[in-house]
Amino acid sequence: MCLAIPTRVVELLPDHQALVDLGGVRKAISLELVDGVVVGDYVILHVGYALTRLDPEEARQTLALMAEAGLLEQALGDAREGA
Repeated sequence: MCLAIPTRVVELLPDHQALVDLGGVRKAISLELVDGVVVGDYVILHVGYALTRLDPEEARQTLALMAEAGLLEQALGDAREGA
């Protein structure tokens, strides 16, 4: 299953890329579709692309709901496996 997941930007990389962190899993993603992202921002991640920036409180609430529904563990497992 593919989900769009709130992730936190921890480093900006060359060529419109960023390093994001989700529960200790770090992954390089594309920022091609979103302008003005800075370190510390939350973005919605889907299939390796940031789709939009997200308010930090909304990101925390969404992650909490995903964890409660058991979807966060699946997403983390997919991220660890490179899906």
